[in-house]
Amino acid sequence: MKLLATGVNHTTAELSLRERLTFPEAQIPAALQDLRRLPGVVEAALLSTCNRTEIYCLTSDESPDLTQWLARWHGLDGQRLREALYRHENDAALRHMMRVAGGLDSLVLGEPQILGQMRDAYARAHESGALNGELARTFQQVFSVAKRIRTDTGIGANPVSVAYAAVSFARHIFAALRDSRALLIGAGDMIELVARHLRDQAVGHITIANRTLSRAEALAAEVQGQAVSLEEVPVVLEKADIVITCTASPVPVLGKGVVERALKKRRHKPIFMVDIAVPRDIEPEVGKLQDVYLYTVDDLHEAIEENVRQRQEAARQAEAIIDAALDRHERERRELAAVDTLRSYREQVLTLGEEELRRSLTQLEGGADPADVLRRFQRTLLNKVLHGPSVQLRRLAADNRGDALQLARELLLRDDEPDSDGTGSA
Repeated sequence: MKLLATGVNHTTAELSLRERLTFPEAQIPAALQDLRRLPGVVEAALLSTCNRTEIYCLTSDESPDLTQWLARWHGLDGQRLREALYRHENDAALRHMMRVAGGLDSLVLGEPQILGQMRDAYARAHESGALNGELARTFQQVFSVAKRIRTDTGIGANPVSVAYAAVSFARHIFAALRDSRALLIGAGDMIELVARHLRDQAVGHITIANRTLSRAEALAAEVQGQAVSLEEVPVVLEKADIVITCTASPVPVLGKGVVERALKKRRHKPIFMVDIAVPRDIEPEVGKLQDVYLYTVDDLHEAIEENVRQRQEAARQAEAIIDAALDRHERERRELAAVDTLRSYREQVLTLGEEELRRSLTQLEGGADPADVLRRFQRTLLNKVLHGPSVQLRRLAADNRGDALQLARELLLRDDEPDSDGTGSA
């Protein structure tokens, strides 16, 4: 059997191609069944995210043309697709799967979502009957390594996105975000990410303020918050403990006067502010006010750069975990190679034992002395078991095969002394 991993990601294919290669969740069962019909495919799974589409499969000796299958399924030119695809086999495929699950191959190093996405891919393939054997066990091994990477290296502990860094700053300042109220000004992609992170952190209340109220209402509905217009900001600012802004305005949307008035009505209860817009949404003078903690995008980038360095160090530790896991996998694979030989040898010895047992039972039924029968059974069986190895050892000695004789000694002779019951200490 051969393990294959092939696909495209953010480093090998532009967005337009990645979009063409995605598999909607509803299509995946049919795609898996079609994939299984390819000559040589024994088990298979599909991973499809915004940044990657990958096929993992276990194949027989016949190697399937996965590139052509992908091109046919999505109506793409095979040559164009072939130039963007990567392909890994056996240990290289296993290493790739471990790196993907551990967040080492992601657009954002160490991002945690990919492990859940791989678990979903495994579950869908299992439910579709596309994997239930060796590939399923491979996935479990991959998940185990990814869990170790998460717990032993802390690769996802430090935020490396601006949106998450802004929320992380707030989490360090407020003892419990559930008791805090957040005001987000803007409704673009960055504020959308901030809102989701705040929701995930169970912030007490979220208000979205935006020039286009319908955009604010859509985002507020997603995070169970409130939507207001920009004109209402001075009013809601009075109740906001956290203010995060990111608009496309060419001039500041929050000035010193507005914030001063809000602080007075708050009786100088502090406000934490993060301005992640360029140009800035909050006048720099606001940062000079007492009871205001103002951070800019530059402050966040400094923290992010340090966090990236920490994640890179964690990534090196993660690679070492993967190396150790692959070494164990290779050792276990080599050990399995001995199973057939051991099984054949055991069957051979059992056959000899059954033959001698039948002969001994016949002698006992004929009235022979039991002690003599047992001694004869022991001696005859031992001679028959040792006959083949004895012939081979003499031949090896005659051929001056010292290396093979030493190996035979390691196999046949025990170093430990047997216990009183003859079972040995092992």
